Amino acid sequence: MCMEFRKKIEELLNQFLEERKDLFLIDLKISASDDVTVILDGDNGVSLQDCLDASRAIEFNMDREEHDFSLQVMSAGLSEPLSSERQFRKNIGRDLDVLMKDDTKIEGELVKVDEEKITLLLRYRKPKEVGKGKIDVEEEKEIPYSEIKKALVAIKF
Repeated sequence: MCMEFRKKIEELLNQFLEERKDLFLIDLKISASDDVTVILDGDNGVSLQDCLDASRAIEFNMDREEHDFSLQVMSAGLSEPLSSERQFRKNIGRDLDVLMKDDTKIEGELVKVDEEKITLLLRYRKPKEVGKGKIDVEEEKEIPYSEIKKALVAIKF
């Protein structure tokens, strides 16, 4: 029953996403008690209406008499790590906090994204080679997805 239920939810979700090419799935979780959580993101963000539309696409095609469940559709929040090339692409121009698999942290502006890696623009100050004081340095650093443990959009106030 459980596998069939999940398959039906995935099917309805995929049909909805076929119609809405600007939206994409980040995560689908179904708990043991059939609490369904759908996390969406979009190339231009996700509105409340997008969440309602996705929710209806699933709810109106499921029979609660047959299988009782709760459904929650939400947008990927800023606290959600970036997980797909499409999500990284959407955040070009923003600062990211990247935790590497070796537990080092890198912060920089996301400037390029491709299938294998992201490129961050790092800005920092370093001591002058000659004399006193520091100079501003900008350098690009390429980071393969395979080396990223977690990447978050940096929130600055």
